[in-house]
Amino acid sequence: MDKPTITQAMIDAYDEYTHLTLDRRGFMQKLTSLAGSGAAAAVIMPMLAANAAHATIIPETDERLTAEDVTYPGKTGEMKGYLAVPKDAAGKLPAVIVIHENRGLNAHIRDVARRMALEGFVALAPDFLSPNGGTPANEDEARAMFQSLDMAAAVANGEATRAFLSSHEKTNGKVGAIGFCWGGGMVNRMAVASPDLGAGVAYYGAQVPADQVPSIKAPLMLHYGGLDERINAGIDAYKAALDANGKTYELFMYDGVNHAFNNDTSAARYDKAAADLAWSRTVEFLKKNLA
Repeated sequence: MDKPTITQAMIDAYDEYTHLTLDRRGFMQKLTSLAGSGAAAAVIMPMLAANAAHATIIPETDERLTAEDVTYPGKTGEMKGYLAVPKDAAGKLPAVIVIHENRGLNAHIRDVARRMALEGFVALAPDFLSPNGGTPANEDEARAMFQSLDMAAAVANGEATRAFLSSHEKTNGKVGAIGFCWGGGMVNRMAVASPDLGAGVAYYGAQVPADQVPSIKAPLMLHYGGLDERINAGIDAYKAALDANGKTYELFMYDGVNHAFNNDTSAARYDKAAADLAWSRTVEFLKKNLA
């Protein structure tokens, strides 16, 4: 079989499945119809989904880092997370919370934490499913767990994560947050709830209601994919509220790319040019605001 063509309709159907319906059978029926056959759909599905085998860019054993699983006090109980710290750093470092997608704390997000640590930050990737026993290996199970997650408690656990990092012996007390998909929405929520958050970077994250924007203190950087109609529907109202309330933010739209364009484990949606540009902007923004 020749390599199948992945259409925007297929990508949109996958986004609907993973963020709205969670109906795998219905999605596969739709994908089969779009692909023309069950055989073609079976080939395309792994290209749409994240591939854990491609998750590691920075090895877990990278000698420039100390990386380990940790536990720390959350608002609702013990939180689990993955902490990556540069070795031999001169002095205390700024800290960044790395917030996962709606698949939980997986190998890809652990890798992103290591990437952030190599940029000169103490990076902590919390598992926001900790109150429910932690992230399961099965991604569909993880997504389902987010449907019943107490969001107010999750935001409180995010603030507890910020407090933990601010007092960590390796940090300078300044803490920012970067999040992807569900995590991008969590960054926006944390910016509302945490007056001590030093900076927030939201990748294709759901926006908060306009009436919550006055509470935001942290400078924000917002990254969106031009083809991400579901998330982008809330941009205008969010931008208007940020402007009306004199908030400090930078908003970037990456034309022609999809939701999850930063996730390099998803062959169909990853866009290297957009991801690299957004990352460079993110690192510069965090260094400026957390120094």
